[in-house]
Amino acid sequence: MKYGIVVFPSKDIQDLANSYRKRYDPHYDRIPPHLTVRDAEEWEEGRLEEAVRHLEQTVSGLSPFPVTFNRFSSFAPVANVIYLATEDPSKLTALHDAVCSGPLAVKEQSYHYVPHVTVGQKLGDDEFHDVLSSLKNASVSETFQIDRLHLLYQMDNGGWTVYQTFLLGK
Repeated sequence: MKYGIVVFPSKDIQDLANSYRKRYDPHYDRIPPHLTVRDAEEWEEGRLEEAVRHLEQTVSGLSPFPVTFNRFSSFAPVANVIYLATEDPSKLTALHDAVCSGPLAVKEQSYHYVPHVTVGQKLGDDEFHDVLSSLKNASVSETFQIDRLHLLYQMDNGGWTVYQTFLLGK
């Protein structure tokens, strides 16, 4: 089964992201807006148990922290993806590094981790540039408190659902 680790932002941030995702993200109906902490991959039962233990230990030593989204950005020219960007990614990057250690270490990551909430993807070049140019100057200032992580699994219909939630500092 395929598993991934995410943070779900506040309802206000999800509503903002969904106002764009409905039109520009073909995965809109598969998973709510989220920050990926560790990419999804296939795990056997033993790996799942190991991951749960690791996540319990890891988050127990972490304190909740605020994250602010302050702009729209993109992964151009690498990918036609538009996202909500964080003002200061350092705490999310530290969370990612802590989660992606030990039994959840990523052997070969082909990209640099950039915490974000996707609002558009798989867009054609013209649409991508039109949408990005309309959002580049949009005013964004949304803050929420990260106090939990979610281990998700992918269902047969392609959608994602929560397997277990881990509270930071607990």
